[in-house]
Amino acid sequence: MIRLLLIALLLVGCSQDLSPYRDWQPPMSLETFFDGEVMAYGMVTDRSGEVMRRFRVRIDGRWDGAQGTLDEYFFYADGDTQFRQWRIERLEDGSYRGRADDIIGVAQGRVGGAVLHWIYDMELSTDSGNWQVSFDDTMVMIDANHMLNRAKIKKFGITVAEVFLSFEKKAPPSATDF
Repeated sequence: MIRLLLIALLLVGCSQDLSPYRDWQPPMSLETFFDGEVMAYGMVTDRSGEVMRRFRVRIDGRWDGAQGTLDEYFFYADGDTQFRQWRIERLEDGSYRGRADDIIGVAQGRVGGAVLHWIYDMELSTDSGNWQVSFDDTMVMIDANHMLNRAKIKKFGITVAEVFLSFEKKAPPSATDF
């Protein structure tokens, strides 16, 4: 019975309707946005909305066609650091899948216009031990150089924390920059 409930909750999470965003511009393209250096600034809140952590992330992305690698360097306000490398693939239908060392299985992403819905399970290390949790991310392009992300962290289908991130793509220097 519990297994059926968990499967039903997973299917509900996967079925987010992205059709209302199909005409939103600019269109979501991980291989365009995450090509080169991107900076992100974020916070983690607990289920009551209390801020638990603040951090920044430097992301170095590179793509070879539909295959991408994102090196993420996390710097937390408390001095902790973390590294994660995503290996992402854009599929023929325009969706994405990704893998990283702390991701359990495969992350799945679907696009509707300027919005990406990204879900995955993760082995999350905390002061109180390791926890297997599910992430339910909604990433929204604001313009060609800015994206916002809201990630719900769930355990047994219940949101236990949220992550809020603001991404800024670093523009390559122009010929007139010194």
